[in-house]
Amino acid sequence: MTLKERYRKTIEYFLETNPFADTELEYDNPFELVVAVILSAQCTDKRVNMIMPALIDKYHDAESMSKASAEEIFHYIKSCSYPNNKSKHLAGMSRMLFTEFGGIVPSDPDQLQRLPGVGRKTANVLLSVLYKKPVMAVDTHVFRVANRIGLTVARNPSQCELQLTKNIPEDFLNRAHHWLILHGRYVCMARNPLCTECGITDFCKYYQKNRNLKANKNKIKNSLEKS
Repeated sequence: MTLKERYRKTIEYFLETNPFADTELEYDNPFELVVAVILSAQCTDKRVNMIMPALIDKYHDAESMSKASAEEIFHYIKSCSYPNNKSKHLAGMSRMLFTEFGGIVPSDPDQLQRLPGVGRKTANVLLSVLYKKPVMAVDTHVFRVANRIGLTVARNPSQCELQLTKNIPEDFLNRAHHWLILHGRYVCMARNPLCTECGITDFCKYYQKNRNLKANKNKIKNSLEKS
């Protein structure tokens, strides 16, 4: 199977099974999404969605959060991973967003990455979800799933991003990010992937390789038992 065919089959599968894929983070406006995405680093969306209501009830926009200290913000996010760093990021992000951008989340990737707590991956998530820009945010799920399926041969997220962006049509890039994340979150987990429940095993390199290894092991075992 050619790489082009593998991409085509992958896109066709997800278009059929999850045509309207979107983020699982809950938010009502761009500021809330920035906060949620910063909190989501190495933390589940479920946990972030539990944290957000009380936090946003207290600090509903960049202006109100900009007046809070990291210690005050920490009180509301302490149940997430790395709350010390994230509370500092949120305090710094909201101050910059309010003072330099008037509380408006910028649509320029370089401007976004100036905000504390916003790196390339976070910026790409915001550009994709908020502004429907044709960018690919690569987290651990996207990196793992893309390599396993055989869409990429990447040693790091940057290589993965470049290869996916090159081969996925712009019209599908926004959804493809969520397709790969959700597939990695619920089917193609890092440990014990649910291959028996997966609909793309026919063209997944990871599955084909493991199936061949298992077949060879069984062949050797049968041969030894007969000798």
